Amino acid sequence: GVTCVTSPPPTLRTVAAEVRKQVSREYGSPQLSKKRAGTLQQVCVPLTEVVEPVDFEEYVSSHAPTTEPGPLRQLMEFPADDLELLLQERECITLEPALPEEDTLDPRVRDALGVYTDDWLIIRRKYQNFSMSHTAHTPERLRERQRGLVKQTFELDTVAVDRHDDQDDSKRRSVSMDDTPRGSWASSIFDLKNSSPDSLLPMVLERTMAEDMDRCNAEARQQGRHPDLLGLFPAPDEDEAVERSTIPEVPREHSGQRIMVKCLSLKFEIEIEPIFGILALYDAKEKKKISENFHFDLNSEQMKGLLRPHTPHMAISTLARSAIFSITFPSPDIFLVIKLEKVLQQGDIGECCEPYMVMKESDSTKNKEKLEKLRSTAEQSCVRLGRYRMPFAWTAIHLLNIVSSVGGLDRADSDSDSVISFGDERKGTWNERKKKTFERMSVGEEMCNFTNFRPATLTVTNFFKQEGDRLSDEDLYKFLADMRRPSSLLRRLRPVTAQLKIDISPAPESPHYCLSPELLHVKPYPDLRVRPTKEVLEFPTRYVYTPHTTYRNLLYVYPQCLNFSSRQGSVRNIAVKVQFMAGEDPSQAMPVIFGKSSCAEFFKEAYTPVVYHNKSPEFYEEVKMKIPANLTDNHHLLFTFYHISCQPKQNTPLETPVGYTWIPLMQHGRLRTGSFSLPVSVEKPPPSYSVLTPDVQLPGMKWVDNHKGVFNVEVTAASSVHTQDPHLDKFFTLVYVLEEYSFPFRLKDVIITEANVEAELKASMAHLRGALLDTCVRFLHQLLSKLILLIVHPPVIAGQIVNLGRAAFEAMALLVNQIHKNLEGNQDQHGRNNLLSSYIHYCFHLPTSEPYKTPSHLTPTYATLSRATGRPSSLNLSRSKSISNSNPDLATTPASPDEEVQRIIGNKACERSTNRMSAFFESTAYCTGPARQLLHEELALQWVVSTSAVREAALQQAWWFFQLIVKSMAHHLFLTSRLDVPRRQRFPDRFVDDIAALVCAVSADIASRYHKDVELVERLNCSLAFFLNDLLTLMDRGFVFNLIRSYYKQISNKLQTTPNPSALTALRMDFTRIICSHEHYVTLNLPCSSVTPPASPSPSTSSTTSQSSAFSCQAPDQSVASMFELSVPFRQQHFLSGLLLTELALILEPDSDGAFFLHKKAISAVHALLCSHDADSRYADSHVLSHVAQLYLPLIPIVMETLPQLHDFTARHASAHIVDDGDADAGSTISQSVAMAIAGSPLLHSKAGRSCGSLSAESSRTLLVCFLWVLKNADAVLLERWVSDLSVVQINRLLDLLHLCISCFEYKGRKALERINSLTFKKSQDMKARLEEAILGTIGARQEMVRRSRERSPYGSQENVRWRKNVTHWRQTTDRVDKSKAEMEQESIVDGNLATETSLIVLDTLEIIVKTVVVSEVRESVLGGVLRVLLHSMGGNQSAFFLQHCFTTQRALFPEMLFEEDTELCADLCLRLLRHCSSSVGSVRSHASASLYLLMRQNFEIGNNFARVKMQVTMSLSSLVGTSQSFNEEHLRRSLKTILTYAEEDVELRDSPFPEQVQDLVFNLHMILTDTVKMKEHQQDPEMLLDLMYRIAKGYQNSPDLRLTWLQNMAGKHSERGNHAEAAHCLVHSAALVAEYLNMLEDTRYLPIGCVSFQSISSNVLEESAVSDDVLSPEEEGICAGKYFTESGLVGLLEQAASSFNMAGMYEAINEVYKILIPIHEANRDFKKLAVVHGKLQEAFNKVYNQVEQRMFGTYFRVGFYGCRFGDLDEQEFVYKEPSITKLAEISHRLEEFYSERFGDDVVEIIKDSNPVDRTKLDPNKAYLQITYVEPYFDTYELKERITYFDKNYNLRTFMYCTPFTLDGRAHGDLHEQYKRKTILTTSHAFPYIKTRINVNHKEEIILVPIEVAIEDMQKKTQELAFATHQDPADAKMLQMVLQGCVGTTVNQGPLEVAQVFLSDIPDDPKLFRHHNKLRLCFKDFTKRCEDALRKNKALIGPDQKEYHRELERNYTKLKEALCPLINRKIPQLYRTLPPSASHAQR
Repeated sequence: GVTCVTSPPPTLRTVAAEVRKQVSREYGSPQLSKKRAGTLQQVCVPLTEVVEPVDFEEYVSSHAPTTEPGPLRQLMEFPADDLELLLQERECITLEPALPEEDTLDPRVRDALGVYTDDWLIIRRKYQNFSMSHTAHTPERLRERQRGLVKQTFELDTVAVDRHDDQDDSKRRSVSMDDTPRGSWASSIFDLKNSSPDSLLPMVLERTMAEDMDRCNAEARQQGRHPDLLGLFPAPDEDEAVERSTIPEVPREHSGQRIMVKCLSLKFEIEIEPIFGILALYDAKEKKKISENFHFDLNSEQMKGLLRPHTPHMAISTLARSAIFSITFPSPDIFLVIKLEKVLQQGDIGECCEPYMVMKESDSTKNKEKLEKLRSTAEQSCVRLGRYRMPFAWTAIHLLNIVSSVGGLDRADSDSDSVISFGDERKGTWNERKKKTFERMSVGEEMCNFTNFRPATLTVTNFFKQEGDRLSDEDLYKFLADMRRPSSLLRRLRPVTAQLKIDISPAPESPHYCLSPELLHVKPYPDLRVRPTKEVLEFPTRYVYTPHTTYRNLLYVYPQCLNFSSRQGSVRNIAVKVQFMAGEDPSQAMPVIFGKSSCAEFFKEAYTPVVYHNKSPEFYEEVKMKIPANLTDNHHLLFTFYHISCQPKQNTPLETPVGYTWIPLMQHGRLRTGSFSLPVSVEKPPPSYSVLTPDVQLPGMKWVDNHKGVFNVEVTAASSVHTQDPHLDKFFTLVYVLEEYSFPFRLKDVIITEANVEAELKASMAHLRGALLDTCVRFLHQLLSKLILLIVHPPVIAGQIVNLGRAAFEAMALLVNQIHKNLEGNQDQHGRNNLLSSYIHYCFHLPTSEPYKTPSHLTPTYATLSRATGRPSSLNLSRSKSISNSNPDLATTPASPDEEVQRIIGNKACERSTNRMSAFFESTAYCTGPARQLLHEELALQWVVSTSAVREAALQQAWWFFQLIVKSMAHHLFLTSRLDVPRRQRFPDRFVDDIAALVCAVSADIASRYHKDVELVERLNCSLAFFLNDLLTLMDRGFVFNLIRSYYKQISNKLQTTPNPSALTALRMDFTRIICSHEHYVTLNLPCSSVTPPASPSPSTSSTTSQSSAFSCQAPDQSVASMFELSVPFRQQHFLSGLLLTELALILEPDSDGAFFLHKKAISAVHALLCSHDADSRYADSHVLSHVAQLYLPLIPIVMETLPQLHDFTARHASAHIVDDGDADAGSTISQSVAMAIAGSPLLHSKAGRSCGSLSAESSRTLLVCFLWVLKNADAVLLERWVSDLSVVQINRLLDLLHLCISCFEYKGRKALERINSLTFKKSQDMKARLEEAILGTIGARQEMVRRSRERSPYGSQENVRWRKNVTHWRQTTDRVDKSKAEMEQESIVDGNLATETSLIVLDTLEIIVKTVVVSEVRESVLGGVLRVLLHSMGGNQSAFFLQHCFTTQRALFPEMLFEEDTELCADLCLRLLRHCSSSVGSVRSHASASLYLLMRQNFEIGNNFARVKMQVTMSLSSLVGTSQSFNEEHLRRSLKTILTYAEEDVELRDSPFPEQVQDLVFNLHMILTDTVKMKEHQQDPEMLLDLMYRIAKGYQNSPDLRLTWLQNMAGKHSERGNHAEAAHCLVHSAALVAEYLNMLEDTRYLPIGCVSFQSISSNVLEESAVSDDVLSPEEEGICAGKYFTESGLVGLLEQAASSFNMAGMYEAINEVYKILIPIHEANRDFKKLAVVHGKLQEAFNKVYNQVEQRMFGTYFRVGFYGCRFGDLDEQEFVYKEPSITKLAEISHRLEEFYSERFGDDVVEIIKDSNPVDRTKLDPNKAYLQITYVEPYFDTYELKERITYFDKNYNLRTFMYCTPFTLDGRAHGDLHEQYKRKTILTTSHAFPYIKTRINVNHKEEIILVPIEVAIEDMQKKTQELAFATHQDPADAKMLQMVLQGCVGTTVNQGPLEVAQVFLSDIPDDPKLFRHHNKLRLCFKDFTKRCEDALRKNKALIGPDQKEYHRELERNYTKLKEALCPLINRKIPQLYRTLPPSASHAQR
């Protein structure tokens, strides 16, 4: 009998118990949570430690949900149908299932069928598609969600469209400018009165209660909002998505790249007999046949008829003419070999081929008789020898040529025909033509891609005749190698000419009418009568690692050669007959041999082709058979050898048997395959021969050649039943021996008995590692199922249960590891091998019945999932039933298994076969069998107690065991209907303890090995996280939380001691992220619980109240603060979200050494989670979402803390001019923030002192969007209560954050989007992260794996990955840079919506802040900040939708504060409002006008006039007009009219002076506008534009504020054009203006006394002193109120001026500026600033000192305008300052082009000379320009002052140019007639000035007579000589050049000629005496200098130039001699003798 011993051997349990004890000692038992159910400690736990979580199960069961069923109720508990079990029918690719026909099955076949036909059993988490791990928030899904977005209207986009239209108009308008800067007053008012206003807003003039107004506004703001914010934000970074986990692919059979070959026709020159074809693929390099044979028959019906007697019936399957070949390893060496055969006839192959080579049908008359004769011979052969064949001819096609020549898809024609011929020289052989391609392509396999080439139709014209002695495959490979050589031997042979047409093309995806290699119909097969295509079985060259999933059992027999040379008798024409015998009787030959072409489907025998008269023939035959399903020892292959007599002779039989041999197929339970060399017996074998092999010497038998092996044959099997691996075979055989209990059993030389079976089985399990990996993988499913079966049902041997758990666990661990190691290319990103994971997902299930027979009951109860034995009846029924725990059949727990079975069978009796469930419960064994282990319990136990190598192997592949345990647990719960049981009671404590021990041990491994085994630990860490994630679905969740906590503890302990914490932190973050990706993450966080700790542990009366409130949706009235902090209660109740946010908070701490990539990781985790909430339909209801948001409230304070580290998005404004007229402060030169920072006033509380953020822009942006998400979705009431508790500092911090958000998400505009490539911004950030990761060494294995898995090839081992380079499909969409128009458009729509939504969230938050602050005492200090943010949001590019809400809010705010001391806000507001008044969007104008009108009204009501607003508005308009390019006066005019209309309609104020004042203001503004229009016309002419601005500024001489504004505008324009010196001067003028004003206010000692102090910088500044006391009194309200009219404003302007001077390179001027600044800083004792200033001075002086020669300041030109076309420029002369090194040609080209464009090409003319212009000679219809280069001119006295290069280029007023002339009107003449005119111009201001052209206001001319011209020339020459001589370092080349020019012989008009012309005679005119003398002295000086120069030259030259120097000296001597008499002649009149006294005195 059987004694059931259920416990394992005592050792194992005790070991396990020990391990558990130790674990609980070290880490606290996770079970403890049961004991202290409700007590939650309220102690403060630091963030670095994990709090003890709530006991989840306890909490949920004690807090009955009070809400109604509905979306909110879902948040409280997992749904009832959370898990479901699906039985999914396998897809069968053929119409008939692949099953054996027999009824009795070998256990192997039975098992294999079980594995191949069971339904997939899938246990699914029904809601998992909501989890992040299964639903990626990819860009594609986002785009899907963004489909129906409304396009927001943005001014920015509308302006961009308009702008192109304006430009052309402006060119055509006239250029004239009125002399008065302003148009006439009256006309402008007339224009305004006649224009039309925008629509007025209702309610603006009514006064309503503030509360009502706020309520209305709030409701309005909620209309038309976008529900999910993150749907507008770019998808989370996939690189970070560790939790991503894909469902593995369904296991399916392997197939390579498929090509289709169609045989179309075969024609010979003569048609006399049927010809048969065979196709197969060969790999010449591997020397391997890589496909089975495909037989085809293209004979005509007439020819086929000749064989009719032999093949009465033709099966349709044998009529195929097209085949599909599969190629797994494409290579350049694959050939398609075509062999032809014909019916056997007398004569050798050569004789039979002869007629085909020499005869042609075309010569038919000649050959008629011959042909007739041949035909009749053929006919006789067919009748007599029809069943035998003979080899005929062959050829081969090199596939690579088809693919590459045809395959280059650059061919224009759709199908190409190529003709291939051998040996026919005229056509050019195939080889020659293809040679070139070959050389190019020897690169090898990359080119061989057989999946996408152009289909080709080939005509093969030449065949080689077969050589009777060279038929073997070996010979074939030699031929193939030879074919590839250019000088092929084959070409020399005479060909058999024929035409074979075939089509080769890539096979279609699912071709119709296909037969599988077993001849099953492959779906789709619409009509069974259609000629089929055959799928040809591939024999891959290398291992293909794919498990079998269908039944296949084929045998291939290859007779190779036979040696009968020693055989006596007539044995020459030998045929071998092959038969598959079931026994020894001839009748037992089985019809299992596949037919070839045009014949029956199956035969009982096959014959090899006959080689005529050859006693040792070679064969190339392939015999294909199907193996029966129940092989016994009697099955064998029988070979019979016949001699065929070809000639019909009297009494000679057709075939004579001449030998026999055989192969037994089964031995020791193994199929015999391989190569055999068999002896051949001469006579029939004796009885019962079949169980022996022919090697055995049987008595009395006669053997050929003394029993030597004379017949070589190879047998291979393509079987998914027989493993053909000794190790696997042995293991399976032993298992079957056990199952069948068939002892004793002979296994090779061992007899298996009950006694030794256990040892043998364990040994065979240990030896599995020796099996070929390829085979293990192919039989993976059987192997794993068997190992699992051995664990679950330990066999009973001789009444004892044998525990094989450990052996099976080890075998499994090693197998899984081996697969992982060797198939690296086949893994997902977590290193999980796809073959293994798909096994667990689809195939694995707990065995549900007892497999073993024992002697007591021999009936087999083995049931696989779906059937017991035999052929299933239900195969074709569709089925995919799901058991879920809501299955009504399982609702009541049955009393005993039998009842349960009865009930189910009873219900389903009628449809027994279709109900897939019954299979589960049919077998009572599941619950009552003799000995059952639960797989998950056994695995956990074995793992806990495993040691050394096995433990390591299990750790390496931990994921496998974890997933197995999880699926086993879940399946077990289904089978035992335990899903309704409370979670605590689902699993026994022992198992729970094992799990705890296991998790602790694995955590310890992670902590201790993370730096050694990076790759392993990354995998292990993720596997553990996924495991715990799964356990949350199955087990006690509080227990799992404690496991998480124990993991955290181990990691934190390690963190304190480790040198490289960031790697460990990264692991922990991945872990947390995976846990948080659970689909019920929200429920797990108890979102509806309050954060108050329960009052007491026991549910006493007092605590029931607190519990009822716990699920109530309002938080109780305790301080809200703890909900917004990571307080202990928060972290306990919201355990997972607490972990996540703590992680984030710790990493963002400024002093934490969180590397950049950690920031990214932490932020990305939160972002991904929020994305998944937004996309989750369960949380669509806003009420529910507010509970979800509650889990993230602490994010708000966390981000507030991080503010200083965030990237500063506000900085973008100033630098990038994406915004055309950005903020006002971006356009003007001084950005407000700079000025304020300099002046030290608090513009933004933290920005001024902000260090550069440590977070990247990308991370900051993501963090901010998460922050906004919480603000958007959190409960407003909660937010209000929280804000009310904040301090002023905190509120201001929050405001700063909102300010940053506005800048961060500002809309960039369509244009900008087109410019910015989507990649640039993000990628640069990423590179930084990558670098950092690489440096820190943390780019661990996972990313590597992700990278690898993306490059994965579908076939195992890494080496195969290479050839698919060109097919990598994983290139991500981000790599596509060029986006289509539509994509750009969509992107801008999304961007616009994001900007709008983020701004609205900010607005909502501002309203909340205002609402809470209004009632408190901090009101004053906060509202300013609120207004700042509001203004900032108005300043950016905003959508019309947002702006109307923004204005509504602004109007509802409190006006008083605007008019208090700080005028900044009022000024800003005016500017913003005006800017929007000129908007092109009507609704925006309406709102802006209303707001502006109300502002005036409020100001008036406070002080009875509104000077302040008037002033600010006027200034704002000026500033707007000056800086904005996109400004549109038309729109503004409408707004002004609207304001007028409001004033007229305003009943309340009708009788006050207010309307009149409004009218005044509006008219004044209108005037400014009119000026602007004029400026617009000159937009293209920079000089003219600046003149205009200058003129407007001059017009404001009496209102300093406006003059300052215009000076600012000019500075801005200059900076834009790079005129830094001019910009600096504008700033200096501004500063002088401010100084005048400050001086008037009070006389402060250290401030400048007005303009005078600035004289040293520029003499022009004095014009600013025109502001006199009588013009303005500083006390008047609203005058000089701007921010610059203060001491700090002055400082700011000066700083800015210094920096512009620095850019202009005028370092000396910087000193002058600082001379004014320094006293101010000194007076303020501001040493920090002084240090900075002196530093800058030092820099400046250093630059002056170092850059003596390098600076260039400018080039000057005189430009004269002539012609009435120029309007008021006519007859004006200017000096233009151009950038240095501007050539005359450049400026004249620029001006000519500019004016031609304006007036027309033929109108403008340039006057080419610089002579005075005569007006009368000019054409009045033309415009003339005269442009002359001028140089600065200094009088001699001036040169004493102007020493340095800078002095000579600064403060310039006079310029000079020279014009040569002669008296008769020519420009040039001889020396004595050459005159010169010098013209000296004086300008009205000194250069540099605030503009770049200045009027000439004075002009004088000096005329030089010829001798004076000569003097100047000589002086210049002498100077050049002196310079060249004294140059340091010396420059020999230059010196020689100058010398050559002075002393060279042939210098015409050289010095000598000058002397001869002017010095040879004393002039007659005494006036010229002095000149004569001066020239003489010049020459004296000149000769002396020449001498110096020669002396210097002598010292410099080398020996090679000696001769040259001598020549120079000779020339000099000649010159000197010639000059001597001329020089020494003095004019006596000039030298009167002096009185002696004087002469004495001189001595």
